Amino acid sequence: MVRIVNCRLRVLLEMPRLPNRPMLLPVFKDLVKPQWRAVFLELKRSGGLPVSDLARRVDASYMAVKQHCEELKKIGYLDRTRVPRTAVGRPEVFYSLSTKADALFPQAGVAFTLQLLEELKKLLGESVPEKLLFQHFQNQQDRWHPLVGHMKAFEEKAGTLFALREKEGCHCNFKIASETILHIEELHNPLQRIFESYPRAISMELRMIEQLLETRVIRRELPSGRNAQVRVIFEVFIPQNR
Repeated sequence: MVRIVNCRLRVLLEMPRLPNRPMLLPVFKDLVKPQWRAVFLELKRSGGLPVSDLARRVDASYMAVKQHCEELKKIGYLDRTRVPRTAVGRPEVFYSLSTKADALFPQAGVAFTLQLLEELKKLLGESVPEKLLFQHFQNQQDRWHPLVGHMKAFEEKAGTLFALREKEGCHCNFKIASETILHIEELHNPLQRIFESYPRAISMELRMIEQLLETRVIRRELPSGRNAQVRVIFEVFIPQNR
C-alpha cells in the first residue's frame, strides 16, 4: 500500500514546475518589452488612440507600434476597433486598454482591506471582521468542493486543491516527507498580512483545507527575513486505508 501511495504521489512531484519561477503578479510575466510600457501609458492617458497618433506620441514607426499593439491584443491587454476617418479613406485601427490591463496600475490592496475591517469593527462590533473572514473561507470551500470532492485518488485531490490555491496567488512546492506525510511548502500567500492582524483566520483556512482533503493537516510557520513573509509548511497526512 505504501509503495502504491508513493508511486501515485509522483503525479504531484512531476507536475510541470519551474524551480525558480517568478512569484510576481501574472501581468509582469508578459511585460518583457520596454516599448510596451510607453504604449500602456499613452493609452491610459488618452483613453485610446489610432495607431498613427499613438506612433507619434511614442516616437516610433507606424508598423512598429502596430506590431506592439497586436502582440498586446493577442495576450489580452488591448482591445482593437475600427473608427471612420474624418477625411476620405478606410477606417483607422483604434486601440484601447482592456479590462485585463487594469491590473498593471495601482489598485486598492491589503492596506485598504485591513482599514475596512477595522472600520467594520468600530461600527458593528469586535467580532465582525472574523465573521467576514470565516464567511470568505466557507464560500471558497463551497466553490472548490465540486472540483475536488468527487476525486477518489488522494494525490489527484491534493494536486487539484493546491493548483486552485496557486490561481488565487499562493506559491507552493510539494515534497514527500515520509511514507505517511506529504509536505507542502507555501512560499507566498496573498492573505498573510491579513493573518498577521487576524490570526484566528489561519485556523479557518486550515480547517477548509482539511475538509477539502478529508484528512488531517498540520500547519507550521518557518522563520523568514525581517520584513519578508513567513514560509508555511503544511504537513498533510496521507490516507492509508485506500
